[in-house]
Amino acid sequence: MKIKSIEYNKLVQHALRDVVRLALETTIEQGLPGEHHFFITFYTQKPGVIIPEFLLEKYPEEMTIILQHQFWDLKVNDHDFMVTLSFDNQIAEMTIPFSSLKAFIDPSVKFGLQFDTEETLNPTKNNSTLGKGSRSIPNSPGQLNQEKSFEGKSESAIDEDVTERDSAEVVSLETFRKK
Repeated sequence: MKIKSIEYNKLVQHALRDVVRLALETTIEQGLPGEHHFFITFYTQKPGVIIPEFLLEKYPEEMTIILQHQFWDLKVNDHDFMVTLSFDNQIAEMTIPFSSLKAFIDPSVKFGLQFDTEETLNPTKNNSTLGKGSRSIPNSPGQLNQEKSFEGKSESAIDEDVTERDSAEVVSLETFRKK
């Protein structure tokens, strides 16, 4: 089967998810150095997501976890990661596919990634199922150049900012570089 064009947007999304995978693998090998910690937002209804029912009831669409001081049994493979966390004194073992990620932020170094969903990568495939705030991929690369700065914001403001953003926005890495 001959392809019509190279789907760069899918290649970039795959590469960015590898950044998360590699950051988690580094955490397993070396721990979290200094003030590093991760805010990871994911869609709870995506295939392969395994979370306890009490969390699914509380977060039926998406949730953000924080890997900082108290997390256990972090394991990473090519397609997902597993971690154990405590929520209101209840232990929760979770499996989170990289394909379910919405955002990854390390506020200690002002680094963040926003991910497209399968629906935004394939707008004609399931266009009728796009949710509120979703949009299809723009037609020209120039339309993707929308930057949003996290400079000077608190961690909670960054987390709120990321969870409220729509999924087709691209974050420039220059935004997070220390000057």
